[in-house]
Amino acid sequence: VQLQASGGGLVQAGGYLRLSCAASGSIVSLGTMSWYRQTPGKQRELVAYITSGGTTNYPDAVKGRFTISRDNAKNTVYLQMHSLKPEDTAVYYCDGFIWPKMGRGYNDYWGQGTQVTVSS
Repeated sequence: VQLQASGGGLVQAGGYLRLSCAASGSIVSLGTMSWYRQTPGKQRELVAYITSGGTTNYPDAVKGRFTISRDNAKNTVYLQMHSLKPEDTAVYYCDGFIWPKMGRGYNDYWGQGTQVTVSS
């Protein structure tokens, strides 16, 4: 099982980006899926999560601007980021609890990061 994140890039303040995280491999089901971000010298911080039932949660820093969603048929999670600010600049990582076909329960998988840079 692998998670592949994509969609990062350079955008001006106030702009929009959509990140995607696609799970591949032999998968039984996806559980809670999350996006984190990290800047140099700082701890990785949670940006959003979505449960298998569709419940979402966001920290105050992104609430109202970011939206996480999932397409279970495509094993993909999205992060729509509106009204981007320079302080949103970071490497964004997807994280997922995934039940692999050869497994006996959910395991935690991380994707590679994708860089988001917001210019002022």
